[in-house]
Amino acid sequence: MTKTLITNGTFVTMDDQLPVVIDGAMMMENDTITYIGAQNEVLREQADTIIDGTGRCYLPGFVNTHGHAAMSLLRGYADDLNLQVWLEEKMWPMEGKFTNADVRAGTMLSIAEMIRSGTTSFVDMYDKMDEVGAAVEQTGMRACLTRGIIGFPIELQQAKLKEATDFARNWHRTAEGRITAMMSPHAPYTCPPDFITKVVEASIELNLPIHTHMSETQKEVDLNVQQYGARPVEHLLKLGVFDRPCLLAHAVHLNDEEIDILASHHVHVSHNPGSNLKLASGVARLIQLRQAGVLVSLGTDSSASNNNLDMFEEIRLTALIHKGVSGDPTAIPAMDALKMGTIDGARSIWLEQVGMLRAGYKADFIAVNMEQPHFVPRTDMVSHLVYSASGSDVTDVCINGRWVMRKKELLTLDMERVMFDAEKSFQGLR
Repeated sequence: MTKTLITNGTFVTMDDQLPVVIDGAMMMENDTITYIGAQNEVLREQADTIIDGTGRCYLPGFVNTHGHAAMSLLRGYADDLNLQVWLEEKMWPMEGKFTNADVRAGTMLSIAEMIRSGTTSFVDMYDKMDEVGAAVEQTGMRACLTRGIIGFPIELQQAKLKEATDFARNWHRTAEGRITAMMSPHAPYTCPPDFITKVVEASIELNLPIHTHMSETQKEVDLNVQQYGARPVEHLLKLGVFDRPCLLAHAVHLNDEEIDILASHHVHVSHNPGSNLKLASGVARLIQLRQAGVLVSLGTDSSASNNNLDMFEEIRLTALIHKGVSGDPTAIPAMDALKMGTIDGARSIWLEQVGMLRAGYKADFIAVNMEQPHFVPRTDMVSHLVYSASGSDVTDVCINGRWVMRKKELLTLDMERVMFDAEKSFQGLR
């Protein structure tokens, strides 16, 4: 058993049972945190490796609860368009050309970006998911993966559903437990009702959660009413989606009754402020969702609609936007925003023992360089992380007890090769 002790560090625990900030030490044994607290000479004698954490702030790695990693290949390809034009005229035609190698290249590019900016766990909904699983397994990331299924053309529904269920069976709880799976009908407007019902039945058979896009735009809500005589929440409720553990992406356009339904069925929501702003989809009713008891986490969506995967940015946007639209500067305090990016993210995708620095939790954490002007003076470390920091401040990343970045050097992938392969893939697609 390997014991690593970090001394002289500043630790932001996200643990309600501990002080918010601890100046002291943290021990990990293999993949698990075994101690966090004051400096401890006994642990120093027991440690196999001692790391001096002076000038570093350690906190749980970020959990990005919605994205499409391979779409990094389309970053900057089509901007400043509304969602349906962006999807139907730009994204989908290009994505239809993606090969296995393209998905692998785009996913590796996103993983490199996520590690470098402090994300240790992510959700990915896409196609050719065996390539994504292999990339996660290789790089040491933690991920909740799902083959997103569009229900058209109808003659391909069965094949797509089989592909999604086979992927879930083959990959759930693999890679030392770092990979979990979900079932994902893409959205109510891309999947006929009877097909969504089949995906629900598959989720029951496999005992897996459901992840889907919902109510991202007002046009989507209006279309659902025209086609099915109900808004998306009522529609999915009737189809049994909310009888399963469920994570919704976006959920921007909700009324009070819909928020109550989501709360009463314990539905989780991934709030994607950057993507929603860029596509002018709107601003989700985050304050009302949280007041109703809905568990809300944060996601970047793809870097084709964001256009980066920096969770520091999503956390800061969340804290700022909802102050601005509500007129209440206390609406989303810094600590609440940081929790949404860490522990609430882990809970949103049913990860146990992830999201806090606590003895018994997985050693998934990051280190931020505090020896920079924007961290001075040393007033409130949570405030500095939310309002001042960015992904470029991350120096070290540990996932499941394994260092995947040390002193800004990626240890599980070759960044130059990853960038070369991604550029080559894009030029081939274009």
